[in-house]
Amino acid sequence: MVMLLLLSAPLAGALFLGFTGNRRWAPEVNVIVSAATFVAAIWLTGFTLTMGPVLFLGQQFFVDSFNVFLVALTAFVGFTTALFSRAYMRVEVQHARIGGGRLRLYHGLYQLFIFTMLLALTTNNLGILWVALEGAMLATVLLVSLYRTPGGIEAAWKYFILCGVGITLALFGTVLLYFAASKLLGSEGTNALLWTRLEQVRGQLDARVLSLAFVFLLVGYGTKVGLVPLHHWLPDAHAEGPAPVSAVLSGLLLNVALYAVVRCKILVAGAMHSGLAGNLMMGFGMLTMTLAAFLLWRQKDIKRLFAYSSVEHMGIATFAFGMGGPVANFAALLHMTVHSLTKSSLFFTAGQAAQWAGTQVMEKIRGLLKLNPSVGWALMLGTLAILGMPPFGVFTSEFLIVITAMRDHPWATPFLLLTFVVAFGAIFFRVQAIVFGETPQPQLPRGSRLVTVFAQLALVLMLGLYIPPHLAQWYRDAAQLIG
Repeated sequence: MVMLLLLSAPLAGALFLGFTGNRRWAPEVNVIVSAATFVAAIWLTGFTLTMGPVLFLGQQFFVDSFNVFLVALTAFVGFTTALFSRAYMRVEVQHARIGGGRLRLYHGLYQLFIFTMLLALTTNNLGILWVALEGAMLATVLLVSLYRTPGGIEAAWKYFILCGVGITLALFGTVLLYFAASKLLGSEGTNALLWTRLEQVRGQLDARVLSLAFVFLLVGYGTKVGLVPLHHWLPDAHAEGPAPVSAVLSGLLLNVALYAVVRCKILVAGAMHSGLAGNLMMGFGMLTMTLAAFLLWRQKDIKRLFAYSSVEHMGIATFAFGMGGPVANFAALLHMTVHSLTKSSLFFTAGQAAQWAGTQVMEKIRGLLKLNPSVGWALMLGTLAILGMPPFGVFTSEFLIVITAMRDHPWATPFLLLTFVVAFGAIFFRVQAIVFGETPQPQLPRGSRLVTVFAQLALVLMLGLYIPPHLAQWYRDAAQLIG
């Protein structure tokens, strides 16, 4: 029942809003559907924490301590983004940036995107996982090009081509995985791709085939994570799409794609009894975070700036999962949580600031603290949080990652510290000019609706100061499951 509600709510919402998404009350329906999805996610979380790992609907869906926390996080960010987009998209309509038809497209595809994210997280079948991520790409391609500007269409095509290449590589990796599994589970047909069955026999799978499969899976799904060298779609897509789309792309899609990589790593590590999978993830993660930190200095667009910050942070999380072990996995899970909450808040705030200024060029956005103190403080606090300043949760996760690297991989510590310092300088000095700089023309403060921003930043602050015991145990269980 709970699984049906979790998946049927956004799917029904997508169908309904696909026809009625341009009505006056459509934003409220979008919020209500997202709230129902969030309630179902909380219900599923409580059920899983009580019962342990659970199979649903003939073993086609599987929920454990690892994916259920991502389900809750996805539903929560989806709900807060729907709340923010309610006012944001109405202003876009008033400014004639989008019409009724595209507003209907936005609401329908938004719920379809949430459905594909939840399907990817809860499916027990690695083939359906691939289909769900392909569906997410198709939905978000249209959302990125919602404004139909030349830059938006170019960004959508770049997104479609690069992620299309990536998802094709992931499909080949999935085929290789099925080839290895069919030798043991051939009589079970498509059930040979069930995660629970593969996990039971992972020690008997052909290590050579799995090592090759993991290379394709890592590069394929890593494209959606934003790992170098196939990361170029991400800054363009974030910069050209509406701010709510940027928020869910950065806060949700990247997490789910990394989840797919980690699931595959568990199988490969169990089959090979070696560190190949972890070493590959560490290498890609280190390259990604280091390159992204230096590329931050070249950005002039505020949304591209935070998009490259997302690339950097996903590199950090990938590196942590590659190290493995209880502390590194705990830190990576915490980092995924606080990054999603913080980065979606930053895109909310940056989107509203850009909407007021009529531009995303940072040099033309000045004096936010005078124009509207709530927006100025939200942007400044969110920036400090994402840069890992104590006592925010990002500091806690990054500190755990650094001390684990110092203990297990000392060579990586200088790269981590260099990345943090370079990224801090690139982001902080730009944002402080936006917040505290002199505005060229005095303007009256304008109203803002940033309750969701401050609520999410409060959660990030709490996770830096105090992690509730039940949540901490949740992270520990998931970290142990990852291995």
